[in-house]
Amino acid sequence: MTEPSRLGLLVPAAILLLLGVAVLAIVPRGAAPLPAPSAGGQAMKAGVFTPAHEAPDFSLSGSNGSPVTLERYRGKIVLLTFGFTHCAAVCPTTLATLAQARSKLGAAAHSVQVIYVTVDPDRDTADTMRRYLAAFDPSFIGALGTPDALASVRKRYGVTAVRQGTGPDYAMAHTSSIFLIDRVGMLRAVMPFGHDAADFVHDIELLS
Repeated sequence: MTEPSRLGLLVPAAILLLLGVAVLAIVPRGAAPLPAPSAGGQAMKAGVFTPAHEAPDFSLSGSNGSPVTLERYRGKIVLLTFGFTHCAAVCPTTLATLAQARSKLGAAAHSVQVIYVTVDPDRDTADTMRRYLAAFDPSFIGALGTPDALASVRKRYGVTAVRQGTGPDYAMAHTSSIFLIDRVGMLRAVMPFGHDAADFVHDIELLS
């Protein structure tokens, strides 16, 4: 084989290798979420964990005054997401989308529970989270805890949260995906930020 021919084969191979590394760099810890068929052969809109595995449980304080655990919501589909009440744009957009999805589900909405885990324990309290979430959907539950407890939950879900800025108006840069957990507590998929309510309704119905 001539030298130009060898280069012609090596260059595409190198490009594929680099692309593979780039993909791995953005996938959270644990099983890789990949587009895959779901129930009835239909494809979910979210990235599916293949294979599905048990969602890491936790015990945090709820904005409703009760403990928040995944075990408590067995029998429901849980939409788990992370954010904070001082969030300027991403969090309100996510919560509004999830509220719209529950509204579109009609009577089936009672089988869906949104859990919103704070990434800002210094400013978020049970009262502020309860009032903040009620503006979107009174059924939404906020989850709070010590910095160490919250960091442990984030680590188990591959979620990051970094404080940006100083003073009382600092921001938090954080993972904005939504984790879809089925009725028996299996972590089935992760929906990236930016999907509309119809996509959530589609996937929730597949998991029901």
